[in-house]
Amino acid sequence: MNSSVKATSVRFDQDSMWVDLSDGRTLGVPLAWFPKLLHATAGQRSGVTISTRGLHWEELDEDISVAGLLAGRGDMTRRGAKVEAA
Repeated sequence: MNSSVKATSVRFDQDSMWVDLSDGRTLGVPLAWFPKLLHATAGQRSGVTISTRGLHWEELDEDISVAGLLAGRGDMTRRGAKVEAA
């Protein structure tokens, strides 16, 4: 995996998070993979900070790495939870 790929923007629709990447790709992932984002308000979702490593929502205490998204991983904080790529 190319570690130089970074997120450049994030947007949401009713069911998905869309992450634009520096290499021109756009990743769409179900909000169901990230319960904190699924249950957040639009205002809370818009509070994202994009860093060199990924995405961070201070108010929601949520961090998502670009590497994890590229690997198809969802929320890894819930023990025993399995998230499968579609």
